Amino acid sequence: MTRCTGVLDENLQATGRRFMLKVKPHADYPTEEGRYLRGNDFSPVAVAIILNQDEDKIPPEIQALVRAGLESGAALSGTIQTPNIGFEKMISNLVANPNVRYLILGGPESAGHLTGEALKALFLHGVDEKKRIVGTEASHAALFNLPKEAIERFRKQISLIDLQFEGDPDVIRKAVWSCYQENRVPFRSYTLGDPGAYPEPPLGDRITWQVTQPWVEPVDEGEREAKRRAEELMARLRARSRPKTGM
Repeated sequence: MTRCTGVLDENLQATGRRFMLKVKPHADYPTEEGRYLRGNDFSPVAVAIILNQDEDKIPPEIQALVRAGLESGAALSGTIQTPNIGFEKMISNLVANPNVRYLILGGPESAGHLTGEALKALFLHGVDEKKRIVGTEASHAALFNLPKEAIERFRKQISLIDLQFEGDPDVIRKAVWSCYQENRVPFRSYTLGDPGAYPEPPLGDRITWQVTQPWVEPVDEGEREAKRRAEELMARLRARSRPKTGM
């Protein structure tokens, strides 16, 4: 990894202050497009505000929370809507930057997607062998388009700061400030401070787009088998309906 801050002089050593390792993000960072703003690449924190309305109807209070994250120093600050492709884009971006060690979750819950519940479950329980998020009631909460390596790296590299249902931009600002501190400080039920970059190279995994509609994927083997039989039946019917050629 490339050291991007690295001037550790004798005065710092004498005062007992620790060397803070920062690294360059992946060359493709941020790897995925989305509804976010890019800030300081060497920041230890990103901000994700849940959006529970249409993309073209982002309310002013949500915009204010996103701006608060960016203006106070977040690496990325934006909205998150779905616990599948939305999560995949976010994870892809964050594991491409080892400097990011915290994710601040803010905003309301999405009644349709249960985005906040699903994100907390992802941190607590991870995914099963089919890459479905364990321990959530959210529909279609699955990360089909990411390798397991990226998902597990996200859970190891990032710590969640749960500020869901907070509507005050100043709370977001204080949380971001706390993540920056060299000496750890108390914030709500957390003790925060910048631990430096995660000690492994950045990942550049883009979404594979193998599954573009996760909500139509079978939820279990029974549904998978039923889907397979239906596809075989449709193939046979199409074959029968083809016009015959020749005499």
